[in-house]
Amino acid sequence: MAKAGGKGVNLKDKLDGNELDLSLSDLNEIPVKELAALPKATILDLSCNNLTSLPSDFCSLTHLVKLDLSKNQLQQLPSDFGRLVNLQHLDLLNNRLVMLPVSFAQLKNLKWLDLKDNPLDPTLAKVAGDCLDEKQCKQAAIRVLQHMKTIQSEQDRERQRRLQAEREMEKKREAEQRAREAQERELRRREKAEEKERRRREYDALRAARQEMETQTKKESSEIPELSSVSHPSQLPRQRRSWFQALLKLLLLIFLCAVSTVAVCRVTELQHQSLCISVNALYENVVTALQSHKIVQNVLHQNSQQ
Repeated sequence: MAKAGGKGVNLKDKLDGNELDLSLSDLNEIPVKELAALPKATILDLSCNNLTSLPSDFCSLTHLVKLDLSKNQLQQLPSDFGRLVNLQHLDLLNNRLVMLPVSFAQLKNLKWLDLKDNPLDPTLAKVAGDCLDEKQCKQAAIRVLQHMKTIQSEQDRERQRRLQAEREMEKKREAEQRAREAQERELRRREKAEEKERRRREYDALRAARQEMETQTKKESSEIPELSSVSHPSQLPRQRRSWFQALLKLLLLIFLCAVSTVAVCRVTELQHQSLCISVNALYENVVTALQSHKIVQNVLHQNSQQ
C-alpha cells in the first residue's frame, strides 16, 4: 500500500493491463516496494505529483519500458538511473533538472525523450533541442544518448588518466621508497662497519696497553733487588751492627760460662773431679802464659803500683 494525499491507495486498483497510472495522486514519495511487486506494470505514469527526488532503489524497477515523470519538481535523477536498461520512453517535461547522470548513457533502448521546460545546462539543452512532435522527441533521445556517451567516454578517459597518473605516482613513490630503504641500508652498513672498526681500534689499544703494562711490570720486577740495594744503603750498617751485637753476646756468654766453670772447679768440692782437674790445669797454664807476656806484665805492674 502507498500513501497518496494522506489516504491509502491500492496499486492494483490503478493497474490497467500493463499500465499503472499514479498521476495526480499528490505523491511526495514513490512506493518502490509496491511497484516492484508489480513487474507486469511496464508503463508507469507518475506525472503531476509533488516529487522532488527519486529514491535510489527506484532504479531497481528494471521492468519499466515507459516512464512519465513530467510536471514534478525533480532536481536530479539518481546516479545509477542507467540501470533502467529496458526503458524506451521517458518524459521529464517541466521539472527542475539541470544535468543528467552519466549513467544515462547506458539507456541503450531509449527511443523517446522529452526534456522541455527544465533549467538545463546550455550544452545539454542545445543537444536535446525541442520535443514538439514525435520525430523531434526521438531525435532528442538519440542526440542526448550520444552526448551522454561522449561525456561518459571522456570521464572514463579522465578516470583512466587519473588511474594511470596514480599508478605512476605509486610507482614513483615505491621507487623513492626503495631508494630510501637502499640508502638506509647502506647507511646502516656503513655505521656498522665504522662501529666495528672503532671497536677493533679500542681492542687493539687495550691489548697494546695491557702488553705495555705487563712489560713494565716484568721490568720493575727484575729491577726490585737492585733498586732495593741502591735505594736502602742504611740497611747494611744496621745488619752489621746486629750481627756484631749477636757475636758479642755469644762471646760474653761463653766467657761467663768459662768463668763460672773455673770458679766452680776451684772453690767447690768438685775440684778433685777429673773434669775440674783438667779445667784447673788449663786455667793455670793460661794464667802462666799471660804472666809471661810483656804487655800483660806491664798492665799487671801498673795495677799493683796503683
